[in-house]
Amino acid sequence: MNVTKVLDAKGLACPMPIIRTKKAMADLQSGDILEIHATDKGAKSDLVAWSASGGHELLDSAEENDVFKFWIKKA
Repeated sequence: MNVTKVLDAKGLACPMPIIRTKKAMADLQSGDILEIHATDKGAKSDLVAWSASGGHELLDSAEENDVFKFWIKKA
């Protein structure tokens, strides 16, 4: 996967991972991929819902060592 930007949202509580994701996506072009790293368990459902509501595509998600990783393609 060709990631355009990586966002480190580890240690941030809800709603900060979403706020940071929204801000990072604003800097990207359509089709770019943002990789997000978060530790807040709520980020999992929040990022899935946020991606869908914004028309973005959640390409994949994974959990490694208590870190949730998401790959979102900008609409």
